[in-house]
Amino acid sequence: MDLSTLFRVKKVVFSLEVFPPKKDNPVHVIYNTLLGLRGLPADFISVTYGAGGSAVQQSKTCEIASLIRSNYHIEPVSHLTCVNARKDKIIETLNTLKENGVQNILALRGDLPAGEENRSDFAHASDLAAFIKSYDASFNLVGACYPECHYESQSLEADIENLKYKIDSGVTHLITQLFFDNQRFYEFINKVRQAGITVPIQAGIMPIVNKNQIERTISMCGASIPTKLATIINRYSDNPAALRDAGLFYATEQIMDLLENGVQGIHLYTMNNVQTATRISTAVESIIAAKNSANEA
Repeated sequence: MDLSTLFRVKKVVFSLEVFPPKKDNPVHVIYNTLLGLRGLPADFISVTYGAGGSAVQQSKTCEIASLIRSNYHIEPVSHLTCVNARKDKIIETLNTLKENGVQNILALRGDLPAGEENRSDFAHASDLAAFIKSYDASFNLVGACYPECHYESQSLEADIENLKYKIDSGVTHLITQLFFDNQRFYEFINKVRQAGITVPIQAGIMPIVNKNQIERTISMCGASIPTKLATIINRYSDNPAALRDAGLFYATEQIMDLLENGVQGIHLYTMNNVQTATRISTAVESIIAAKNSANEA
């Protein structure tokens, strides 16, 4: 199913993200995760490349995306990065996805390895998107965006201008990098709409549920930490159970505020944590269902 149709029939789209097991872990680990996620009200599940985007990880991504579609009957979105990628390898991946009925792709540049230059046929995600569409227009393309500006961009305004290239290259909806400050998201949305970008935008949410996440998450995406969340982290950082519950509560409140302010979708970064995904999904399921029912009326 082309995911762009979802936003025409639903007021709020709800999705989950999982990642392939690390290279030292057996692939069946993700099967247990998917089994635990079965039954949650996800409109689609996206599958990342995992660290590095290696050939092995790419193969696992395709395998897992296919499994989600065939065994769990949920629409998958396969991440596809173009850092250090050549056109022939991209074509090979596209053919594999096509053979397995995977129609939706999140087209990304990917992170450059430290100290390396991009030895790729594609400089930007928009280049990858344009190539995919020229090779096979039946793929539906999703893109990423950064409410607090991509770390390599000169300014948020310049970053938004670059988003237009993605849309012009065939991207039909956007998913944000994770953020913790809803006000930053609302300001971003206003600027994006003022710039003439009209495609649906899903808010990417990652609950902070353990101490190890904090520094890694901030360094990964540069998301600002609001005072309220900083207080939670400082107060409960030495109490794992309390930090988990407080982090889940904060994320749930964040989602509720977004829903009440007209967000078009929630994309939950699960970190393969079934308990986290279940608790968040259960907390907001009836609210999302009510909004979508009102949209149908």
